[in-house]
Amino acid sequence: MPIHNAKFTSFGSYVPKKVITNFDFEKIVDTTDEWIRARTGMMERHYAEPEEAASDLAYIAAQRALEASPLKHRDIDMIIVGTVTGDHAFPSTACILQKKLGMKNIPCFDLSAGCTGFLYSVDVAKNFIENGTKHNILVVGVEILSKVTNFKDRSTCVLFGDGAGATIISRTERNDISRIIDSVMYADGSQSDLLYQPAGGSRMPASQETVEKNLHTIYMEGNRIFKNAIRSMYAAVDELLRRNKLEAKDIDWIVPHQANIRIIESLADKLHFPMNKVIVNIEKYANTSSATIPIALDEA
Repeated sequence: MPIHNAKFTSFGSYVPKKVITNFDFEKIVDTTDEWIRARTGMMERHYAEPEEAASDLAYIAAQRALEASPLKHRDIDMIIVGTVTGDHAFPSTACILQKKLGMKNIPCFDLSAGCTGFLYSVDVAKNFIENGTKHNILVVGVEILSKVTNFKDRSTCVLFGDGAGATIISRTERNDISRIIDSVMYADGSQSDLLYQPAGGSRMPASQETVEKNLHTIYMEGNRIFKNAIRSMYAAVDELLRRNKLEAKDIDWIVPHQANIRIIESLADKLHFPMNKVIVNIEKYANTSSATIPIALDEA
């Protein structure tokens, strides 16, 4: 049994000012607004400026989460950033964010888990709170996917956007009904070749050849990802409900990862859950990976 309980204290989010519409993509690849909307639910997405990095977006989202809470900067005793598009390979974007926020003498680290980065980060923070180690943890999900997008690949370039979402997870009373109750976490490494960035790591270091071949951009097998996403999201929700002796009808709202409207609708259909009780903002931001859920929670 945990010593303490954890809860979401506040949220904040930020997306860059530049808006890219489906009509903008009609000018650079063989696609149409109608095709994109019908297959993804996306209408526009936000892109960072060339000089903007992940920590810049994370800073604004974090500041907004702090402003929305009763806490001061000095009350934060850990920072976790979920991202795969950090400022640098090292140091961590969390450490850069710590500097921007003027926080000192607290642990800070990044967590790389792709689209599940925020969920993993929340789960880690929850455990630090529950075991009594920490009181208030700043968790940020942030991505600048526009800088790793292949704009010659019409099947993937329309899918992604940039943004950041932040929350503060705090210690609370054991009987607090707003506590984080439970989570289900797992991965499937056998599917790791379906969505990845080939070059830039130790497997394929950066070179003139990797740059010329666009190997520093996102590679994705969309159809297989689509099928796996529906299956795995439903399995996780089903396990979570059964473990807590709940049914879908007992749930007030679902806040899913915003990857594709058809995935979201399929999940709701399998759960027999009404779409008017599902938070959806994919039409405005597209898929911002680890930032989708915290942005949606902030807007909910």
